[in-house]
Amino acid sequence: MKKIDRRNFLKGSLAGTAALAVTGKAASGKAASFEGYPDSMGVLVDLTKCVGCRTCEAACNKEQGLPEPAKPFNDTSVFEETRHGGMPRQPTEKAYTVVNRYDTQSGGPVYRKIQCNHCNEPGCLTSCFVNAYKKTPEGAVIYDPKVCVGCRTCMIACPFHIPAYSYSSTINPIIKKCIFCYDTRLQFGRPPACVEACPQEVMVFGKRADMLRLARQRIKERPNKYVDHIYGEKEMGGTSWLYLSGVPFEELGFNTTLGNEPVISYVKEFLTIVPMVLTIWPALFTGFHLLATRKEEAEAGKKDNNRGEGGKS
Repeated sequence: MKKIDRRNFLKGSLAGTAALAVTGKAASGKAASFEGYPDSMGVLVDLTKCVGCRTCEAACNKEQGLPEPAKPFNDTSVFEETRHGGMPRQPTEKAYTVVNRYDTQSGGPVYRKIQCNHCNEPGCLTSCFVNAYKKTPEGAVIYDPKVCVGCRTCMIACPFHIPAYSYSSTINPIIKKCIFCYDTRLQFGRPPACVEACPQEVMVFGKRADMLRLARQRIKERPNKYVDHIYGEKEMGGTSWLYLSGVPFEELGFNTTLGNEPVISYVKEFLTIVPMVLTIWPALFTGFHLLATRKEEAEAGKKDNNRGEGGKS
């Protein structure tokens, strides 16, 4: 076996780094890309039926073992709360779904349930260079905290601003979000806890394709009741959670400017840079370490020589 000394190893490391910087290619750390499953499940949310009871929040809290909220679920004062910038509530590490109230131009309030939409081509998944996210055949986008390195790229990549970062543990901070009740329900063919608990039957669970047919049927039968649009059918490549509304979606805080292309279409160039940077830095730090080690060895060698010369008579 050919022996590689530190000098040759360092030259090889830096040469590899330089080549990587030119080509922009990396052998590992490639972000995942996925186009969804045709038979995945979905949920149709009819916002014309929601009364803001927040039973879905309580069901999610219980199912996922989340801590009790600061205010009880029957406290309607939460609808007056806003976060920074005057924005309505969003899911957090302690609440995977929230219901907000919107005062619309038609006069009456409309309530909207917010949670991870479980995209067909998730931005969180395609942006994650360590593949901490997975899209299951059932439609859920789940997350493996054991793989996560805490870079929070997924939080930036999500067009719906859903993933929440847990700061409660300084040793092992992780991303938290709705997982479609995958572990306890979805993989066994059962609907999510929020869907099952809703007393107003706001949500319907089934195959996504069937939910789209049901939504179109409702719009056709009641054209004066619904906006002629199914939010989530095509937005960002489509989502597992689909919405019907009686008022324009932009009045309910929905982003109607996202377009129909998935996130991966917009960030392909950026995703080639991420693994490149992650490969460059280890190589550079390896080089710095070897240079420092070599300097220390050289100084130690000089001291040994001086001692040896001083001991001669």
